[in-house]
Amino acid sequence: MDNIRKLSVFEKIYGIQFLRKIFILAFIAAAWQLYAVRLNNALMFPLLTDIVTGLIGVLRSGELPERAAVSLRVILIAYFLGVLAAGVLTVFAITTRLGTDFLELLTAMFNPLPAIALLPLALLWFGLGYPSIIFVIVHAVTWPVALNVHSGFLGVSATLRMVGKNYGLGGLRFVFKILIPAAAAHIVTGLKVGWAFSWRTLIAAELVFGVSSGKGGLGWFIYEKKNQLDIDLVFAGLLTVIIIGVLVEGLIFKFIEERTIVKWGMKF
Repeated sequence: MDNIRKLSVFEKIYGIQFLRKIFILAFIAAAWQLYAVRLNNALMFPLLTDIVTGLIGVLRSGELPERAAVSLRVILIAYFLGVLAAGVLTVFAITTRLGTDFLELLTAMFNPLPAIALLPLALLWFGLGYPSIIFVIVHAVTWPVALNVHSGFLGVSATLRMVGKNYGLGGLRFVFKILIPAAAAHIVTGLKVGWAFSWRTLIAAELVFGVSSGKGGLGWFIYEKKNQLDIDLVFAGLLTVIIIGVLVEGLIFKFIEERTIVKWGMKF
């Protein structure tokens, strides 16, 4: 026991993941600031301090929180609809042969199709506004979620399937009692991928036609500030997009993982 070497302060700090990430962020911030100072062109590459100052300003004025609330409201509706559609398709696929063929055909057709490519059709069908954005986000969410969930269902062991059958489970009861718990890791992965696709699709769509009644979300905020040559606020908007994405990934999905796949011993 006496021969065990004690860890140095640096090794203890290095062993904490959160502090390592803070160090990486600090390094990126310092590199950004130094490059911006050397470039000395605020229109092309503003100082990080100017971006933070601009971010604080639009936060205090309430402009940025209002735009973020618009985007979050739209994405929650569209994400829910996309996950619901993926769930219906996947349950149909796992319970019938026709459903399997149907899902495989649709995913082969629509999954490679970029959601942003549907914007012209969305404009024709739903007009200029958020119904069109919801439509393209639902497309972006449905297929990756359905593919991951279906893959998880197919990967459930034959033993678990036999246990469910021996207990007389069938149809939706079999799906909810056996398949969903056993495929939880794939389901959570699908939800995370679907969220990432939906978030970037929302911002891209808002950049194109995200204004409704004179107001839009974060994408439209970025587009407006670009037209006004407030480049520091453009980066402030992009930084907000990143922060929201990181918070959802690090808090909400982390909580779901800890309450399901980690708790059940599927991930360590």
